[in-house]
Amino acid sequence: MVLSRGWSVFLVGVGVWTWVIWPRFAVAIWQDPRSWASGTVAEGAATSFLWVHALLIAASLAIGTTVGALGIRAWVAARRRQAS
Repeated sequence: MVLSRGWSVFLVGVGVWTWVIWPRFAVAIWQDPRSWASGTVAEGAATSFLWVHALLIAASLAIGTTVGALGIRAWVAARRRQAS
């Protein structure tokens, strides 16, 4: 499959966006009292609320990284096509 430079930039942008948004969300989830059995941040056992969100964050970061890497590969391939 051949992607244009525009789509390549879009994919890289999605990857960057993912790494800007999800770590901030992770901090918010960590600081949420619902994440901890005691209701106090970082005290007591982690609740399913924390684990589910941690899984969501990890999956989103993995997908975003993959999409960004594909965007970079497509950009490089587009440059090679243009140079030849």
